[in-house]
Amino acid sequence: MAGALAVLTAAATAVVVAPQPAYAHGAMTSPATRTWACYLEGPESPLSNACRDAVAQGGTQPLYDWYGVLVGDNAGRHRELIPDGRLCGAGTTKYAAYNAARVDWPATTLESGAAHRFTYAAWAPHPGTFEVYVTKDGYDPTGPLAWSDLEPAPFSIVTNPSIVDGAYQWDAMLPANKTGRHVIYSIWQRSDSPEAFFNCSDVIFGDDGGSDPGPVGKCYATVTVDQRWPGGFQASVTVRNDGPVSVRPWSLGWHMYNGAVIGSGWNAVFSQSGHMARADAPRWNDTLAPNSSVTIGFIATGEPTDPPIATPFLNGVACM
Repeated sequence: MAGALAVLTAAATAVVVAPQPAYAHGAMTSPATRTWACYLEGPESPLSNACRDAVAQGGTQPLYDWYGVLVGDNAGRHRELIPDGRLCGAGTTKYAAYNAARVDWPATTLESGAAHRFTYAAWAPHPGTFEVYVTKDGYDPTGPLAWSDLEPAPFSIVTNPSIVDGAYQWDAMLPANKTGRHVIYSIWQRSDSPEAFFNCSDVIFGDDGGSDPGPVGKCYATVTVDQRWPGGFQASVTVRNDGPVSVRPWSLGWHMYNGAVIGSGWNAVFSQSGHMARADAPRWNDTLAPNSSVTIGFIATGEPTDPPIATPFLNGVACM
């Protein structure tokens, strides 16, 4: 790790302001829904094949509106209104590209039977109930996702969870005895409107058995506040590639807490759109080898929380 960090050069860069996403309501960010994971890769230049193909099919606007996968007149009738094979896009044309049946969607690695803190971005808070399902044992990601692929009962149901740092958050136990690649499917039905929101979050319980050809297996991240002063702070993010192969080019994405805004940074090319920030590999250090780490830093305005940012994603995969 020390050797990898020694080659980094502290070259400060200005932050590029990306297009602002349209106003919408919310989506699952942990585990990451497909549109959120692809948004973190960058709508204009996604890194993974799955996200690139989705943008080629449906354009960039679904990613700028990554939290708008909804049915306006749902009123609990989703199994009637959303056909099999179109669950991830909620039966809409706009998000149809995210129904694609493939094994390389960016995925979050989880531990079966363990506790997990679910986060659901609350862009426009509403009262309502969240139901969270998981696919059955033997689920085949190469086939269209059908209602019958989900376990018959949700493993988590919560009504009006607390909003913390701009996101609904609640703790739940993940289903036990799950292995490999699965989909966690969430439904948020508003109680003040018939409107409901739908998300597919790709996850891997333990080892996916080599079915995922993507370069990122697992990653580990640490975030520290190095300095703080009235109205601002300096932070560092270290990410280690725990996967089996090199990641090139690497890219990190995360949610900035408490309205903080990045002004400048080093060891990466930074951009920010609203609460969402991204750090892309510089040309002189674009490869993250297995078991190696990269450390980036930035200066931001705002009062830091602890930690000051959400856990980063490495090329669309949530770090631990």
